[in-house]
Order: sequence, then C-alpha cells, then structure tokens
Amino acid sequence: MGCTEILEKLLETVCGKQHDVRIERDPSNGTSSIKIKGTVVLRKKNALNFNDAGSAFLDRMHELFGKHVSLQLISAVHADPGNGSKGKLGKPAILEWTSSKTWISVEEAAVNITFDWDESIGVPGAFIIKNYHHSQFYLKTLTLQDVPGHGEVHFVCNSWVYPAHRYNYDRVFFSNKTYLPCNTPEPLQPYRNEELVNLRGTGSGMLKEWDRVYDYAVYNDLGYDRPVLGGSKDHPYPRRGRTGRPLTKRDSSLESRLPLPSLNIYVPRDECFNHVKFKDFLAYSATSIGRVIIPQTASLLARPFNEFISFKHVLGFYKDNAAEGCMPWKMFKVQFHKFPIPHVIKEDNSAWRTDEEFGREMLAGVNPLIIQRMQEFPPTSKLNPEVYGNQTSKITREHIETYMDGLTVDDAIKHNRLFILDYHDILMPYLKRVNSTTTKIYASRTLLLLRDDGTLQPLAIELSLPHPQGDKHGSSSQIFTPCSDESAEGYVWHLAKAYVAVNDSGYHQLVSHWLNTHAVIEPFIIATNRQLSVLHPIYKLLQPHFRDTMNINALARHILISAGGVLELTVFPSKYALEMCSSIYKNWVFTEQALPADLLKRGVAVPDPSEPHGLKLLIKDYPYAVDGLEIWSAIEGWVNDYCSLYYTTDDMIRDDTELQSWWTEVHDEGHGDLKDEKWWPQMQTKAELIQICTTIIWVASALHAAVNFGQYPYAGYLPNRPTISRRFMPEPGTPEYAELESNHELAYLKTITAQFQTLLGISLIEMLSMHSTDEIYLGQRDTPEWTSDTQPRHALERFRDKLIEIEKSIMDRNNDSTFKNRNGPVQMPYTLLCPNASGDNSATGLTGKGIPNSVSI
Repeated sequence: MGCTEILEKLLETVCGKQHDVRIERDPSNGTSSIKIKGTVVLRKKNALNFNDAGSAFLDRMHELFGKHVSLQLISAVHADPGNGSKGKLGKPAILEWTSSKTWISVEEAAVNITFDWDESIGVPGAFIIKNYHHSQFYLKTLTLQDVPGHGEVHFVCNSWVYPAHRYNYDRVFFSNKTYLPCNTPEPLQPYRNEELVNLRGTGSGMLKEWDRVYDYAVYNDLGYDRPVLGGSKDHPYPRRGRTGRPLTKRDSSLESRLPLPSLNIYVPRDECFNHVKFKDFLAYSATSIGRVIIPQTASLLARPFNEFISFKHVLGFYKDNAAEGCMPWKMFKVQFHKFPIPHVIKEDNSAWRTDEEFGREMLAGVNPLIIQRMQEFPPTSKLNPEVYGNQTSKITREHIETYMDGLTVDDAIKHNRLFILDYHDILMPYLKRVNSTTTKIYASRTLLLLRDDGTLQPLAIELSLPHPQGDKHGSSSQIFTPCSDESAEGYVWHLAKAYVAVNDSGYHQLVSHWLNTHAVIEPFIIATNRQLSVLHPIYKLLQPHFRDTMNINALARHILISAGGVLELTVFPSKYALEMCSSIYKNWVFTEQALPADLLKRGVAVPDPSEPHGLKLLIKDYPYAVDGLEIWSAIEGWVNDYCSLYYTTDDMIRDDTELQSWWTEVHDEGHGDLKDEKWWPQMQTKAELIQICTTIIWVASALHAAVNFGQYPYAGYLPNRPTISRRFMPEPGTPEYAELESNHELAYLKTITAQFQTLLGISLIEMLSMHSTDEIYLGQRDTPEWTSDTQPRHALERFRDKLIEIEKSIMDRNNDSTFKNRNGPVQMPYTLLCPNASGDNSATGLTGKGIPNSVSI
C-alpha cells in the first residue's frame, strides 16, 4: 500500500467516514495534490443600504463574464524564496455560488469552495481573497474541512471585502492561531507586518469607506465657535479617528462637517454597526423622534407654551398612565407616541422626592462614582486663590449638627461617617459664562451623613456663585438644610436638591459617561489595530471590548456633542460643555480608572489585605462598589489566566515588539497631551500588562454599563434628574417666591428643563439605554472559534461561570431587606452590574441590566 492510500485509510479510520479529500500524486514532480473542501460564511447585501439595489444583478453579470471571487491559501510552513520569503501559495479557488438567495439576502449564507493544495507544503495559515465582483460583501468565516493532520482549520474574518481595484495590496486573513511576534511562523511574518502597515495608512488624504485606515486626529470637527480639543495645553483631549475631510475655508483649523441628515461619516468599515444593530438604531431613532414631534406639535396649542404645569402633566407623557386625561391631545388614544414608564416611578411616582432616595442614587444610581469621604471640615477648595480668592465652604457646624443623630462633626469625620458630593471647583470657573446664557446654575457642595442603617442623610447643600465684587473676593454662597414640610422652606429644599441634580446630570453625561468611557477608549482602539496583529494574544483579548465604539463616537461628534447638537441643547454647560470636559481631562489618570484605585482615591475604601479584594469599603451598602469589585476581580482573574498562558516571564513583555509599540503609541499619540505624565505604567512586567488590560476591559464594559444603561430607568422621569436650570433660587418677596408658595410644582418645573428639551433629552437617553438584539455580553464571544488554543477557551468558560455566580449574588443582595440601598424608597433594585453572562439574548431593550463587552448602545 502506497503513502497516498495509507493517508486516505488513516483519515477514514480516524473520522469514521469516507472523506471528500482526494489525494493525487503529480507525476511531474512527485508532489501530492489534495482537494480541500471549505465553507465560506458571508453576507452579500447590506440591510437598508439603498445603494445595494442593483448590486446583485451586477455581481451576477460579473460572474457570467468570469469575474469571480477567488481565495488562495498560504502555507504557514514553507516559504517561497521567489516571493520575498512569504508563505507558498496554493492555486486560486473560486467561490461556488449555488443559491440565488445568497445574492439578495441580508442574512448570512454558506458558500462552498474547493482548493487544490499541495499537502507537502504543510498546513495553510492564511489566505488571500480577491473580489472581482462589482460590490463588496461581508466575509465572516472560512472553515477548511479535513486538512490532513489538522482536521478543521478556522479563519475568523469579520470584515468587509471590497472589489479588488479598491486596494493597492492583497487582502489577507489569518487562521485563528495565536502567535507572539517572535513565535510567528516565518512564512507568515511578512504578511503579518504588511497588514499592520496597511492599517496605519499614509497619514494623509481623505479616507473612503473601503479604506481600512486607523489614524489619529484632534477634535476639530465639532463646528464653528468651538475650540479645537486636543493638541494644546489649554485644551487637551484624547484623540479621535482621522477622517481626512478637508478643512473649512472660514477657519483652516477646523475640519469640514457633513450636512445632516447624512450619517456617512468615515470610520474603518469593520468598525461600523452590523446590519442587525443598524436596523435597531434606525428603529429606535424613528421611535424617539416621533415621541418628540407629536407631543411638541400638540403643545403649540397649549398655554403656557413649552412648559409642564404639574407633575401629573409630566406623568401624562408615559404609557398606560392614569394621568393621560390631562394631556392636551385627548383625541390620541394610541400609545405609540408615549414613553415607557421609567423604573424610578414605576412602583411609586413620588418616592424620588425623598431625601433617602436623593442620597441613595449617589451610591446606586446612574452616576455612583463621585461621592467622597470628608476628611476635613469645612470643605476647602483647590482653585488658585490668586485667581478665585478664598473658596472655602461657608457651611458651619451649626448648619449640620442638628441633623447628625447626636454626632459632632469631629466624631463623624473620625468614624468615617461624613461624605460630600462636590461640584464646586469643577463649575466655579465656568459659572459666569454659563450663566450669561439662558441657563442659571450654581457650584454646589452637598454634605451627607452615613446613618446606622447604611443610608445617606443629606445634611446641607451649599449653592455658590462668583462674588459680585469680583473673582478675587471668593464666592457668594447660600446654605440650605433639610426640610420635609409642605411649606415654602420645604419647597426651597426640594429646589436646592434639584440644582444639585442638574450639576450631577451634566457631569455624568459629559464626564462620567462621554469622556471617561467613550472618548478615552477610542485611542486604545486605534492603537490596537495599528500596532497589534490579529494574531497577537493581546489583540484577541481586547478586540471584543472595542466593538461599535468608533462608530458610536463618530455619530456622537456628528449629532450629539457638536456645536448646537443635542447635548448642548439638553445639558446645562450648553456651548461650553466640551471645553469644560477638556479642562477635566487635564486631571485624568489612567491608573485611577481601575475601580479599586478609584475607591481608594475618593476615600470610600481603605486598604485591607484581609478583605477579599484587598480593600475595605467604608460604606458597606454601596451597591455600585460592592457589585463592581466582584466584576473587577473576575475580569482581573480572567486577564491574569489569559496573559499567563502567553507570557511566562517579564522579559517576554519587554521583548514583545508589537506590545511595546502599542503601549508607546497609546500614551504618545492617542493620549498625547498627557504623554509626559509620570503615572503611565512602563509596560515592563506581566503585572503591569495585567493591570493595563484589566483597566481597559473594566472601562469599556462594566464602567460604561454602570453609567449608561441606567440612564432611562433613573432619568427618564426628568424631574428626578433635571439637566438644566433656567432661573436662580427664588428670593423671599419676589414674584417667583410667591409662585413657589402658591404652586410649588409649577415653580419647580419652570426652574428645571423645559418641555421640548425634556422630551428631546429623554428620547436620547431612552435610545442610549437600549440593549440591541445582537448584544454580546461580558464573558461571551461572537464565535467559539475565536482562538484555536484550548486553554484560553477554558479560561473564558471559567470567567463566564464566575460572572454567572456574581449575578446570582447580586440578586440575593437585592432580595435582602437589610441592604436598604439596594432598592430604596423607589423600590428599584440595583441591577446595572448584573452581567447577563449566561447569554439571555431575549434581554433586549430597556432592561436596566447586562454588561456588554464594549462601549455600546
């Protein structure tokens, strides 16, 4: 029996069936040619892209005239000296289009292909694809069956392939093997290097949809009369993806903008929404627009115009609510134009007004990462006294000790019972400019006492303005203390809490959400694609956590955060929003984005090696921190297990050329305005790598989930979290104060966000809070073949199992009545950090739980 017959018999014995592999010896050179069957999964048509209308016909015509889609396998074992020592190439193979539906369907289709392969040159490690059709298609995977000695070989592609004439290089895809640069098979090394060069681009020219270039640019695309963010000491900012659009004639420092409603903004094509997400995005957008237009049109007939007149009136804008009769368009009986009832008013529509709920949302709301422990009294300021004068708080012991359950201020500080929500220094430098618009805000400090039952009791609110005699005279402050009476004093206290909520809402949207998740992650995405090959283990670790983020950020710059955009219309800093965001970025520290470091910095935790996470929470019933530490620890464990499989020594970290280039580019280019800061990790040890990757994954997944997906559940009822204040606190003896005494609800509503901005704002946060139907959650991957290595797959399974345990623990805590902050007076359980790692894909829409892998909407 010859070698060919032995190999065929062996394959049949191992797999228990007759194979489609045919092995034929070439008599001219003695080599063996085999037929390898493959399956390509692709999608020809892009949903809702009307430019595709005639593409199917044209592509079929191209096939008829011999213009096919061809694939050519590349050996991972043997190089071709005549081709620059690149891996030897097999013969081109043609996709076998067998179903007419494949040409017109938006769904994925499996297409067969058969390769002639010289088995003497070893296993294929990559392939070249050339598309000679008229239009592009989405290539998901290629699976080779029955490769001798290897069984199935998987290529995970997930990329749009445009016609070959759009590229000046070959499109190359690698198998799902994982290699450090030093371990890459020599025949694949040139392809690995060339692919990274292609992704970096040339740094010039306007980028087109078929370009695959990842490059950096400053935020000079926000519109006229807004400063360029990034590239200067005055306005530092993370970099965004470059588009190469021409500069404006009016201002040569600004990039031109696309006119609305165009959404054709360049991001690398593979970073764009897939057809499922894009369909969800359009559907949610259309619904949201309808919920603004219909009631706003009806309000044209109402008096007063653009105003809510009572809390009952506000409730009428929500579905299935008994207050529907108060709406001015009673003839509309359908509910499609109404908003879902936010969780915060679902069980009790007035509990949001309580002091306990006001304090609870600092621990278990949508922005639970600002509160700090007070370590001195009175609160002081870090603002330059030569510019701003004495900005020390005017709150005295006499103001607050009445409400401290018998404690003194010194006792409370000593026993870690005094806390503060402090927006004073952040806002004071901007008050004059912001208050010169229709917006009227204060710099605020809110003091709270940690009570014996674990809840936070507000003690005092300080609302400050620049001193009327000038900045160097410090601030002019008013102090408000709790009052629950149905009296003018009680209504003033309620208004004081509203001014704090306005500050918290604006900071949340601009900094906690946009800056500290969306904006800071984008440079990591760009650097990862420019410097880490898809074969690199750290690329495979991080890539799922970057899904859709560049597309979302591009849309945000186009619609939300641009000059006159939705954010400027609905959040208090107005046209100064991004400038203020830039000033806050000056103090951004990468290492402090790690949850344990953040908790320690804010003084809400202290180091304690005896505790499970190495620190002790000083507020035991702190849902965000308790749940977050469990998630953080699970991520850290997964990253440690994964990295340890590929890096056994610190020398391997230092010798990894791609890894070192990646990290250098992150801080020198992506966050270049902060490149000289001493806090950047050096990337010299495995411990540093683990901490860096854990922090990136935490920010992109859990942190973003905590500050994003609770937006509608908490702020969908805007009186709970107003975003704008339109007038100052009423003074006794004024018409506004008389209105407060006679009709406090109307006075409250005339102070906070107006009707149109309210509807626009809650339409936006409803869409942002939705989970799409194709969501991929923490602990999941989009394909089980994401790597060929078994140990990382097992480590991922352990990570997923751990997340499922954590989810059960969270539910158990929510059901434990001793933890008062888990549900609060509004009876709303804290579920924002429930991972949904089990993969309940029915949990779409406004669920208020689930941690997607990436900064996603």
